[in-house]
Amino acid sequence: MLCSTISLTARAQLLGLGPKPAPQPVVIPTLQPPQPGFAFPEKQTLSFTVDWRVFTAGTAVFQLEQQGTVQKITATADTTGAVTMLFPVIDKFQAGFDTKTGCSTGFSKQLQEGRRKISSELSFDYAQGKQKQVEKNLVKGTSKDQTASIPACVTDSLSAIFYAASQPMVVGQSIRFPLADSMRTVTVAMKVEGKEEIKTPAGTFQTLKVEPTADEGIVKNRGHIWVWYTDDARHMPVQIQARLFWGTITFHLQSYEPK
Repeated sequence: MLCSTISLTARAQLLGLGPKPAPQPVVIPTLQPPQPGFAFPEKQTLSFTVDWRVFTAGTAVFQLEQQGTVQKITATADTTGAVTMLFPVIDKFQAGFDTKTGCSTGFSKQLQEGRRKISSELSFDYAQGKQKQVEKNLVKGTSKDQTASIPACVTDSLSAIFYAASQPMVVGQSIRFPLADSMRTVTVAMKVEGKEEIKTPAGTFQTLKVEPTADEGIVKNRGHIWVWYTDDARHMPVQIQARLFWGTITFHLQSYEPK
């Protein structure tokens, strides 16, 4: 009798009838601390030209500075030339993370894209296991507050680029970590695809080509993204490429300076 019941239940599930098995819980990986001895830059400015198809569409600048045990990052992106006339962009992002643990200390952005003007502030309260975002629409004059749960330690979409540099990069292996993204926590896997020689205006570099992927969120929705890190102890990003539905944009390192 028991065997018959099990058999009928199994057939019903195969036919899409009856109760479905409970979904497996999502397991979020633990964010690993930076490797002992990894040297984050005390001060550094990375300047990139941004190409869209055959045009130089803009510039992007990353400024890094250590303040105690926190690595502060400021990134700006601006359109140039004819693109500015078509769709002007003046964006600024700020973030930081603890150089001992890798945990993000917060993320903010000020976006001016065409007629759209948005200001957003994301903060983390690890003791309470909460993240809070305050977003303001500066055109409409509206504001929205959101709160969601987070694990004990996460990174953010800007810090992740430089946090990943502190992890071992082995061809064929992936760096997995939790990322706070749009009031969710998603797992990002950065797979080291191989080694490449990359020529940029700042010079020629031996690099490791890394592709970040995720099942949901900003990383997935941005199409395919690759980051080329120098194949040395610095793991400095020298090229970034995003293949989007409307075209491919590529960030080429123009210069890097200790300031």
